[in-house]
Amino acid sequence: MSKRDYYEVLGVAKGAGADDLKKAYRKLAMQYHPDRNPGDAGAEAKFKELNEAYDVLKDEQKRAAYDRFGHAAFEGGGPGAGAGAGGFDFSSAFGGGFADIFDEVFGAAMGGRGRAGGGTQRGHDLRYNMEITLEDAFKGKKTTIKVPTSVGCETCSGSGAKPGSGASACGMCGGAGRIRAQQGFFTIERTCPTCGGEGRVIKDPCGDCGGSGRQHREKTLEVTIPAGVEDGTRIRLAGEGEAGMRGAPPGDLYIFLAIKPHRLFQRDGANILCKVPIAMTTAALGGAIEVPSIDGTRAKVTVPAGTQTGQQFRLKGKGMSVLRSPLRGDMFIQVTVETPVNLTKRQQELLKEFGEAGGDKDTSPESSGFFKRVKELWDDLTE
Repeated sequence: MSKRDYYEVLGVAKGAGADDLKKAYRKLAMQYHPDRNPGDAGAEAKFKELNEAYDVLKDEQKRAAYDRFGHAAFEGGGPGAGAGAGGFDFSSAFGGGFADIFDEVFGAAMGGRGRAGGGTQRGHDLRYNMEITLEDAFKGKKTTIKVPTSVGCETCSGSGAKPGSGASACGMCGGAGRIRAQQGFFTIERTCPTCGGEGRVIKDPCGDCGGSGRQHREKTLEVTIPAGVEDGTRIRLAGEGEAGMRGAPPGDLYIFLAIKPHRLFQRDGANILCKVPIAMTTAALGGAIEVPSIDGTRAKVTVPAGTQTGQQFRLKGKGMSVLRSPLRGDMFIQVTVETPVNLTKRQQELLKEFGEAGGDKDTSPESSGFFKRVKELWDDLTE
């Protein structure tokens, strides 16, 4: 039976680059790997065919020979024939070996921790949720927090071994941290299950930490919150996460900020909106009002005569602090004209006199115009 074209096997064009070859091979190798298809002879045959094709095409010299002579380059002492021309070396694929792919897909199922560990594992990152006020976000603040975490064992200095003793090379892997297993035609490398990839074992563990090199404690930390932070801002404290196993580097602590709703102000990025009710007389005749600012001061706003509900007035530079900048946003005052209530008899009489004087058309043009349009609509409907 004649062999399929290697480019066709990998599903790539003849001019495909190294990255495209690698990507195509990785995808198909995961799909047809024997461990994913136990007892499937067809999948095993395709997997072997993939290995053979990639082994040739990933090598520039072999690929050049194949492009020129085809499969004949590796048959009967052809120009490209040589050790490994028709086979596959797990230790050389992708530069780092097929074990990279194997651990990525099958490592967890076989009890391995993956190659990323490279021995003792770095401690886990931790998350801490903190709620602050809008004033805190404006000014910035320093505060202390208490975080339950794992810290390095003081008794054994994080080694996990009883003081005076130490770790010895793992007998299973000989200190390599990885072992090889034969599966049919293939040799699979995986993390050593005895030492967990560390390459060493502790025969006399520390009595205080049980050999882990760490203990559970509550850690008190000082946190600086810069001015101008926004809701959802993440602050990273490097090395303040969970301690690593047996002296491995610690993880990081991430503080996620949430800003409490304010009673008066609404934030929009660096700007602040404040809704202010004003008396009808102030809106009609004009005047001045004082409003609070996020910095704790008061600001004066001049309200022109004839101000309507919803109008906004801008106070430049009275908004929020901008992170890592001396600038500030703006503050917008949005007024609501309040209808008077609990009128005295004299106040009611004055308002009636105002209405009977026929001033509504001139003093309330918006409402007059609206009802005029309504009347015109009704007239059109009755015709």
